[in-house]
Amino acid sequence: MVMLRLLLGVEAVAFLLAALIHSGALIPGFEHHAARIAETVLAVVLLAGLAVSTLRPVATRSVGLATQGFALLGTLVGILTIVAGVGPQSAPDLVYHGLMVLLLGLGLFVATRGRAV
Repeated sequence: MVMLRLLLGVEAVAFLLAALIHSGALIPGFEHHAARIAETVLAVVLLAGLAVSTLRPVATRSVGLATQGFALLGTLVGILTIVAGVGPQSAPDLVYHGLMVLLLGLGLFVATRGRAV
């Protein structure tokens, strides 16, 4: 389940980068407090999943399903906030959310198709 662990790491980094962008630390002008908090929470959950799957390889599949499912739900909530006009409205935000849905979907696919260890 090396691929699943790799995806958990990539997803966590993607959410951390988005949180840094929404904090204004990487790119000024894209600050959004609520988005930063949500992305930080999702990154922490994915990092925790990566840690658990590394320490308990037998749990990799279930941890991958749970953490990526949670992150996908959070990403879909983010899309709903954009549609409702509450979330960030920039084109990069729309592209980012679409890419994260695809990446998390890939991760869930890998988790469901993978072997137990």
